[in-house]
This record gives sequence, structure tokens and C-alpha cells, in this order.
Amino acid sequence: MGLRSWRCVGVSGALWALLACSSTASKTEAAEATVRRFFEALPSGDCEVLGPLLATGGGMRPCEEAVREMREHGLSLVDIVESKLDGRDSDAVLVRARVAQDGEVGKEPWLLRVERRSGGWRVRF
Repeated sequence: MGLRSWRCVGVSGALWALLACSSTASKTEAAEATVRRFFEALPSGDCEVLGPLLATGGGMRPCEEAVREMREHGLSLVDIVESKLDGRDSDAVLVRARVAQDGEVGKEPWLLRVERRSGGWRVRF
């Protein structure tokens, strides 16, 4: 293999890494934005808005029940600590977020799984 061939491998490897990084960044940014939108809309209790942002099914409670309980406990987003792809599913991002409950910020961040389903991102609590 000549020098030219090695350069092509290096360039294609770098391109692949760049595409992988940009894909990862776009997924984590979308997941974080979904978490923020969910918590911004939570005080309204409107499942017309919250429903498409909330993962349901598979034993999860319906939107109305889940949202009512979250509002009763006064949940609010304080900050997002980090997000990373879930190694088990390329369409899922694990978001660590500081969440306040009735005005008290928890000692440990919550781990939220944000999944891409039906063309949108949904938060699973």
C-alpha cells in the first residue's frame, strides 16, 4: 500500500470520526432540548403539549397520571449535568439532570432516558 492509500484511510477515518461526533452531538443536544421543553411545560399540566415529550407504554402511567404526580411534588429542572448516548440503543440518550422537588434540589442528579420514537424525542422517567 503506497503513501497515497494511507492518506485516504486517514482521511476517511477522520471523516467517519467527525460524522460520528456530529451525530452524537446532535442527538445529545436534541435530548437535552426535549428535557428542557418538558420541564418548561410541566407547570401547565397540559398533556396536549407534554404527551409528545413523555415516553409512555410498557408499564408507564398515562400522561395525565404521571404529570399530576410530578406537579404534586413540585418537580422543576435546575440544570443539565451531562448527556451521553446510551450504549445499548443508538436512539437513546442518558441525561443527568439536577431536579428540584418542592423547591429542594436533590443531592444527586436524576438519570433520565430520552428516546427517539416516532420521529420525536421522549423523556422516560
